Amino acid sequence: MIDDNAVFKAMADPTRREILRLLRHGEMTAGDLAGHFDMSKPSMSHHFSVLKEADLIIGRRDGQTIWYGLDTTVLEDVVAWVMDLAAPRPAPRKKRRKA
Repeated sequence: MIDDNAVFKAMADPTRREILRLLRHGEMTAGDLAGHFDMSKPSMSHHFSVLKEADLIIGRRDGQTIWYGLDTTVLEDVVAWVMDLAAPRPAPRKKRRKA
């Protein structure tokens, strides 16, 4: 089950949305991702932590390098939830009059 609040908190930040966009094309190292932003390593680590807490990304260690990848499962659930909100509702049923 997804934590809706964690997902929306993670996606509310433009830096984190850009990280997700960058990961669309495949895994990237933490250093490669950080190279796209003008911020400190601790700030980048915080963004990675928020995204991992929301299960939007996964990280794997290869020696001293951390590779991050997109976890599309949660994103698919969020898209399905949004589509359900946007789906037309059936018209209310008319009550029958008693004769």
